Amino acid sequence: MKPLSYASYLKVDELLQLQKPASEEHDEMLFIIIHQVYELWFKEILHELDYVQKAFAEHNTARVLQTLKRVLAILKTMTSQIDVLETMTPTEFLTFRHRLESSSGFQSYQFRELELLLGNKRYTMVTHFPEEMRGRLEKRYQEPSLWDAFLSYLAQIGYAVPETVLKRDVTQPYESAPEVHTILVDIYRNDLNTTQVCERLIDLDEGLQEWRYRHVKMVERTIGTKQGTGGSAGVEYLKSTLFKSFFPDLWAIRTEL
Repeated sequence: MKPLSYASYLKVDELLQLQKPASEEHDEMLFIIIHQVYELWFKEILHELDYVQKAFAEHNTARVLQTLKRVLAILKTMTSQIDVLETMTPTEFLTFRHRLESSSGFQSYQFRELELLLGNKRYTMVTHFPEEMRGRLEKRYQEPSLWDAFLSYLAQIGYAVPETVLKRDVTQPYESAPEVHTILVDIYRNDLNTTQVCERLIDLDEGLQEWRYRHVKMVERTIGTKQGTGGSAGVEYLKSTLFKSFFPDLWAIRTEL
């Protein structure tokens, strides 16, 4: 048996065989690699946020904060990758765009998993995908969101989160409760440790919005208002997703502090 090496441990040979341009255009390689790297980062973010949920269940505040810090660093890296993609001009992208056929970023099931995990519960996210991908999405749809895990954490550390909130149907979008606002205001005024958790969640929400914004501007810069690949609405749809927060309660209480 061969000893473990850098290449064998990381499966480098297999990894480098995964870039298969559909054309001979120079810039298609960059396009493929950037998007493959995004999918790897999505995988890592899902891995880390699952760990955050576990840390919430164990009311391990230190681990929650450390893991969210890592996710935030990943988001900054993902956002900076757009700088690399923007070195490709619109005309360079158009040389191979037709080769993408019906493929589209909207078909990233890992990103849909992330949205479900963060509380964007829409069953159409599951049904729009082929059968072989639905198992993972269905599981995410049925599971509590990160916000649900946070509210359970608050209850475990002594806050009076209403039972109606703790036992809600987690397949439905979260509806804000005045009692939760009262708890959050109290936390910000009197509980520095838990305030730090709230602020890291705000950072996560803001980081995702920042990445969405840069992504929208990159698409607009590249194809303008043309229809997106795969028949999507392109920039106009992407713009509609901007500034939609996953943790609206944390934003709403700012006017109450």
